[in-house]
Amino acid sequence: MSSMKISNVTKNSLEKMFSENKRFDGRKLLDLNNLEIEYNVSKKAEGSARVRLGKTEVIVGVKLGTGEPYPDSPDKGNLMVSADLLPMASPRFESGPPKFNAIELPRVIDRMIRESGMLDLGKLCIKKGERVWTLFIDIYPINDDGSLIDAAGIACIAALKNARLPGLTKDNFPDYDKKTDERLPLSKETYPLSFTFFKLGDKLILHPTREEEESCDSRITWGISKWNKQYMINSCQKGLEVTFNKKEIIGMMDLLPKKYDEIIKLIGEKLNE
Repeated sequence: MSSMKISNVTKNSLEKMFSENKRFDGRKLLDLNNLEIEYNVSKKAEGSARVRLGKTEVIVGVKLGTGEPYPDSPDKGNLMVSADLLPMASPRFESGPPKFNAIELPRVIDRMIRESGMLDLGKLCIKKGERVWTLFIDIYPINDDGSLIDAAGIACIAALKNARLPGLTKDNFPDYDKKTDERLPLSKETYPLSFTFFKLGDKLILHPTREEEESCDSRITWGISKWNKQYMINSCQKGLEVTFNKKEIIGMMDLLPKKYDEIIKLIGEKLNE
């Protein structure tokens, strides 16, 4: 996510450690970071979650409104994902108009969710061609210590699972004072997750700290889900200048199902209420 550069001394030290399959926090190169999930952190959102992945902390809120459908999908609801990267979360973020990071993050998450089929937008249609639910997913990093895309992805899925539809007035406008128990039309078997691999020298790492992330020369984010017992690649986003070779890509494909199941096992009880 960052264009900041770390000192050559630190980068060389990390490269040496990576060559020995070591990291400063004691993890191996492809070990996942500690994960915590907290629900209902916003009283104004229809669904919300706070995720801590290592020292990275993200809050996601899901809001629902009604409006006209897009012309090319008159019988489907709308999905909009946004991110607010404030300087208080990281020295990498700047005030002012959205920079590339603030545009890239929500787009990567949007594709991960949309292409997985987790959300049935057809069931968010209120009246074909006239009124549909619009789903807003807002991402707020509180502290960015690396792995922000992956942390935000987990928080988005948790917030979606936590969300409830508000009531409707007779004119099909949201009645936020009328609470319902109706959940979003989500698949019960498809949970999309993102995994971002970073590369330093010839070594790949997962869930880097900010220091590790800023030392790396390349990254690639995969959106993955599991449907009908098959692992599906739903999206891919390449970052930074250095390329990945065929052997590295094949290695990621072999590893992704294992890491996906590892995280699902960690968060499964909280997602499958």
